[in-house]
Amino acid sequence: MTTAPAAPFGRLLTAMATAFSEDGSVDLEGTAAIADHLVRHGSDGVVVSGTTGESPTTTVEEDAEILRVVKDAVGGRGTVVAGVGTNATAHSVELARNAAKVGVDGALLVTPYYNKPSPAGVLHHFRTVAEATDLPVMLYDVPGRTGIPIPTPVLEEAIDWPTVVAIKDALGDLVRAGKLVQMGYAVYSGDDVATLGFLAHGACGLVSVAGHAAGPDLARMIDDFLAGDHVAALATFNRLVPAFEAVMGVPNYGATTAKAALQLLGVLDNRRVRGPLVPLDEAEHAALRAGLAAAGLI
Repeated sequence: MTTAPAAPFGRLLTAMATAFSEDGSVDLEGTAAIADHLVRHGSDGVVVSGTTGESPTTTVEEDAEILRVVKDAVGGRGTVVAGVGTNATAHSVELARNAAKVGVDGALLVTPYYNKPSPAGVLHHFRTVAEATDLPVMLYDVPGRTGIPIPTPVLEEAIDWPTVVAIKDALGDLVRAGKLVQMGYAVYSGDDVATLGFLAHGACGLVSVAGHAAGPDLARMIDDFLAGDHVAALATFNRLVPAFEAVMGVPNYGATTAKAALQLLGVLDNRRVRGPLVPLDEAEHAALRAGLAAAGLI
């Protein structure tokens, strides 16, 4: 039997949403409730203050408070990975150092966005942030949001740094995912629908958005696949397709659909987001409900 690849942060992580109060401030109690819900329902850990956590709209001070309450809520039950990537290196270093003070389990470091730095610039950014703390680092490649993929030479060099251990890959290139495994990365699929293909190419797990509603099913799907029961894993995947399509099928997917799903599940009593995002409208909300129901999640 083939040994499953090592997963330094757990096999299923959910990129968790951040709750907001009616006045627009961070709802720390609601955010803690989200983290608790995720760890009790299939997630081995959570990624905090990533895209789904609306990190472009939160301040350094808010990020520290969010991390603190999530760490307290999760306790020793799950890993906490802090999103520290921004398009300013000094800002990312500050976030990484704050995360280390909280005592999280790792840092998620996305490619600098909007600036479109050269490969040398990306390398400098990654190295500076990675060397700022002793936290294990998961790089994050999502060119659909950042504007550029992480160049291969950067990936080849970064894996030799002592703190870089993993990558969340949302590029969708299965061949490249296999090459990243061969380089030595613990590869996490950055897209729910790509999970089985990534696992087949040696990935260790998933950083999910659908995990807000489908955590137990996704965890079972991953476990079944890695145990060699590919028929069961595919059956679970096929049942979840309507949920994947509902969660990722609107233009402003991510935080908006995650929060609406949490509202439908009774974890939150609202689906507030910060501008420039806007909450799902009634038609989008109805479509999300229908997709989750078709997958047997509500």
